[in-house]
Amino acid sequence: LYARHFFARYARRGTGIFSYPLSLFPLHLHIVLESYKINGGIMKKRILALLCSAVLFLPALSGCAQTETADTKAPEETTAKQSDKPELTHVTLNEVAHSIFYAPMYVAIEENYFEEEGIDLELVCGFGADKTMTAVISGEADIGFMGSEASIYTYAEGATDYVVNFAQLTQRAGNFLVAREKMPDFTWDDLKGHLVLGGRKGGMPEMVFEYILKENGIDPETDLEINQNIDFGSTAAAFAEGQGDFTVEFEPGATTLESEGKGYVVASLGQDSGYVPYTAFSAKKSYIDENPDIIQGFTNALQKGMDYVQEHTPDEISAIIEPQFPETDLETITTIVTRYYDQDTWKSNLIFEQSSFELLQDILESAGELEERVPYDDLVTTQFAAIAAQ
Repeated sequence: LYARHFFARYARRGTGIFSYPLSLFPLHLHIVLESYKINGGIMKKRILALLCSAVLFLPALSGCAQTETADTKAPEETTAKQSDKPELTHVTLNEVAHSIFYAPMYVAIEENYFEEEGIDLELVCGFGADKTMTAVISGEADIGFMGSEASIYTYAEGATDYVVNFAQLTQRAGNFLVAREKMPDFTWDDLKGHLVLGGRKGGMPEMVFEYILKENGIDPETDLEINQNIDFGSTAAAFAEGQGDFTVEFEPGATTLESEGKGYVVASLGQDSGYVPYTAFSAKKSYIDENPDIIQGFTNALQKGMDYVQEHTPDEISAIIEPQFPETDLETITTIVTRYYDQDTWKSNLIFEQSSFELLQDILESAGELEERVPYDDLVTTQFAAIAAQ
């Protein structure tokens, strides 16, 4: 009866954990001894066995109790520590391409600037502005990073919940003209009568290329032949295999052709086109209206990345973003970053100016891709970039 009482009193039902206080052991020992006297010899063996077991087992029970109690407190302490950390908001960013051209964004990722702003960023590559825009419109992505012409196209098509640009990253085109031979005295007239591997019709690379040609008195339709049938990212391989006399290349394609001795950069479209709002971050109007704090935090993180590239050397920038490009060696990354750095590719802030937006529409009109101009105030907001730049 006493043993039954003991286990009922000091065992925590359903847990198997004992909470026996050792200070009560002398009292319980006295009860056992008295029981021994009362029952006499018939209980000698049983009582002595129980007594010996108790002496040996109770300290162990006490030890288990202390250990288990500590273990049961551990999750509470862990939860308390976790609650001290701010919860991160998950944001999916779909980028048009994964390129060193977008170095400030990768600096922000690698330096944990987004986490500092409470954002758990998931980066997805769309492999083309059309696919990136589709991801944003469908809700598959929260924010898109692409050429701003995509937002103009969807607005012109009558979208009600259209995409709004809130931060401009690059201010020059990021592609280069590559020839088969070194041409130190190259002029755009040298393209006349030749085959050039170009970009997708209606895309920024191709439109900027044609804009430069027209600015230099060259007719893209009659003075040369432009192949627009090769997928984005495959032109460098096609050129290396012998197609075309020139190719318009994004990085790392241009540098790869040079390093392999299969091509030579003869002109920068970024320098010859002037300052162009080449890529920007955008989101659906409804998403921006419903999540202004997320957009502000996202823009703040980007601005920190912009500040970093403005204040550090190409070598330092390259070392930071190297993990983003595991298939490219650091020397090549540094060569590309230096090329972009020297031509003033990245803005000092993220404000998308109206003059830049109007220039973009000029380029679209010149390419025959825009029938009617769209309002800057509808497709661009500068409030978040302006605050981030303060």
